[in-house]
Formats: sequence, C-alpha cells, structure tokens
Amino acid sequence: MKPLKCLIIDDEPIAREGIADYCKEVPFLHVTALCKNVLQANHYLSLNQIDLIFLDINMPIQSGIDWLKDLGKSPAVIMTTAYENYALESYSYHVLDYLVKPISFERFLQAVNKVSAYYSKMATDTVLFLKSDKQLKKVHVAAILFAEAMQNYIKVVTTDETIITKISLKDFKDQLPEDGFIQTHKSYIISKYNVDKIVGNKIHILNYEIPISVRLKANVLESFK
Repeated sequence: MKPLKCLIIDDEPIAREGIADYCKEVPFLHVTALCKNVLQANHYLSLNQIDLIFLDINMPIQSGIDWLKDLGKSPAVIMTTAYENYALESYSYHVLDYLVKPISFERFLQAVNKVSAYYSKMATDTVLFLKSDKQLKKVHVAAILFAEAMQNYIKVVTTDETIITKISLKDFKDQLPEDGFIQTHKSYIISKYNVDKIVGNKIHILNYEIPISVRLKANVLESFK
C-alpha cells in the first residue's frame, strides 16, 4: 500500500507537531500539511487529495464536528481532542477512531492501523504494523494464524514469526477484516482461512490447538457454514 497522505488540523502548535512526530514513526503515513484552522484546511483540500485527516474539535472559526457536517464526503478521519463527549456523534462523519489527549503512541498506532486496514481492505494485500521490541513490524494479515491475549499484551502468531505487542485483544480484532477472523475464546482470535480442522472444543491450525469456549462454540461453528 502506498503511504497515506495525512492532513493535521489543530489550533495548538504543540498538538500539531506532536501528531506529526508520531506520523514520522509510522512507515505508511506521510504528512503533507499542517493547518491551524478549518479555513486553511478548506483551501488545502481544494487543491490536494488527502487520505487521512487528524482533526481537533475545539477550534476557533468553526469546530471540527461542524466542519465535518459541512464537508460532506471526506477522507478517513481520526479525531484528536481533549473532549470525550463528542465521540458518539463523530462516528456519523466517516471518523474511524477518536483519540483523547494526551495521546500515547500505542493508542495512536492502534488508530492508524484501523485506517490502514480500512484502505487495505479494498486491496489484495492487507498489512498492519505492530510495535514490538521498540520497533514497528510489518505483518501481512493473510499470514496471521491466531492471536492470544496475555494481560496487557497479545501474542500474534503468524506463518513466519511470533510477535508480542501491547494492545488489547478487542482493539486488535477491530483492526482485522471482519469476515476473515473470529473470536473462539475470551483469550483467542483465529484466522478462519488458516484453520485445518475442528475437533471437539479445539481448532487445529498447523501444530497449534486453540480452545473454543462453551459460550462461543455455536457462533464459531455457524461462521464456518
């Protein structure tokens, strides 16, 4: 996938630069402009094509939410704000994630991976970047066998390697294509396409056996029909 062209809109210089610095750490993001208000953003968007907007809410001239209402069709949007109470409303306007300041890099990475998955869903090769051992590792979704929760971390087992990354199982699942992955247990998500067989309450993938919980078994079996 080509790098996503990003526009950052925030009236606070420190906030703009902070998001820009985070973007520099992610290989699939390329910041093309920083705007301090929506007027600057409108002018830039009239001349340039953008894939992702990082958008603050509380700004002079016009709020981020009101601007999105007027904008109509927009690129993917990640809200970056100090206010939690606009989260539900924001998802009506092509907002893929909602980040509350101060924003950690781990939470930022979860959000942009969602955007990457969103765009890659339309391509043949879906890719995620997972933070592990102080580096970002490129992971092809097709190579993922399963993920296992381990307290505040998960273990992602692929055909090539095992990656330990700090993210919840739920947030990781949200980044994956819905039709290709299913939760079999409170601690496991598996790739349906890599399953070899199901025997009793176990799913077999290569040499691994993944448990199926009693609560989720009916849903798991139904998904394979």
